[in-house]
Amino acid sequence: MNNTGNKKIVIIGPAHPLRGGLASYDERLARQFQQMGWDTHIYTFSLQYPGFLFPGTTQYSSEPAPADLTIHVRINSVNPLNWLSIGNELKRMRPAVIVVRYWLPFMGACLGTILRRARKNKITRVVCIADNIFPHEKRPGDNLLTRYFLKSVDAFITMSEKVLADLKTIEKSKPSRFVPHPLYDSFGEKVSQETAREKLGLAEYGRIVLFFGFIRKYKGLDMLLDAMKMVKDLQQQKGTEPVYLVVAGEFYEDARPYLDQIAQNNISDTVILKTAFVPDSEVKYYLCAADVVVQPYRNATQSGVTPLAYHFERPMIVTNVGGLTAMVPDGIVGLIAEADSRSLAEKIMQFFETGADHFVPGLQEEKKKYTWDKIANAIIELSS
Repeated sequence: MNNTGNKKIVIIGPAHPLRGGLASYDERLARQFQQMGWDTHIYTFSLQYPGFLFPGTTQYSSEPAPADLTIHVRINSVNPLNWLSIGNELKRMRPAVIVVRYWLPFMGACLGTILRRARKNKITRVVCIADNIFPHEKRPGDNLLTRYFLKSVDAFITMSEKVLADLKTIEKSKPSRFVPHPLYDSFGEKVSQETAREKLGLAEYGRIVLFFGFIRKYKGLDMLLDAMKMVKDLQQQKGTEPVYLVVAGEFYEDARPYLDQIAQNNISDTVILKTAFVPDSEVKYYLCAADVVVQPYRNATQSGVTPLAYHFERPMIVTNVGGLTAMVPDGIVGLIAEADSRSLAEKIMQFFETGADHFVPGLQEEKKKYTWDKIANAIIELSS
């Protein structure tokens, strides 16, 4: 370690009272460092996004604050005076390591400025966990903001080979490493399918596929809705049990085109919309209620849904894009479809013909690869 005896670490990124997958990840990572004997602090946002950048209903969690974590709700993403103040505070704190999340160019100016100030103590090393280098939805100035941020970091971890390749197109000299996304194990233990369906009011439904997470164009829900029309036609021809789609997640864009598509496809009887934000305490019920989790993305780097499916031992159908397939060995833990409706429909039918039990041993074996100590140890090694 570059600072022998210093066991203080700071994570900069979303955490309570903010909600969502990034917050859940940062809090779980903090617990891992605590287990390893580190004095761990999270610095999160008092203002994360201005309203025009946040399409959901609220950025804030309704869950109680985690009592076992030290979370400083301090960073204002649009106030440069705040950035300087936080940077100076971290400079004085002198942590051995700052772990910073990077997922959106909008955050480049804020985070890059904070880190520049913090590193002036000549002690702190900065390791970035890069969820994305190039955003899914591009805006003017993205490259400028990203390059400004990258210059403030000493080393990088990516959770997909795709993001690592993207990083190396603009940052070749600094240490970087691919470490797969660890499993989300902070949402409780698996419950029976019967219990989960009873909890969610789904007890009357038979075969259930799940689309989980917020809804945006790149996630391909429209392709899945067209696939569900084909599935309905096929199961009626074959006389098999109906297949239902549960859509669990908040609309981050206009819902009307999706609702119109459901009506036009005549699948309102097989699509169940649960399109409010899913609180952490209910996540396990949605995963455990499903037979299979479908990720019909048009493009992707990695997905936080995959580690959830692994934790709750639910098979997956994913599209052959980005880094999705790296964690889903075809035929072992799920099936890989092409990014079109017909292929998705074929794989859904193939899955139910094969049966979920076929994939459970593969899920149980593969999930052993994705542990939190691996990413925590990689961070410490890269900070040396």
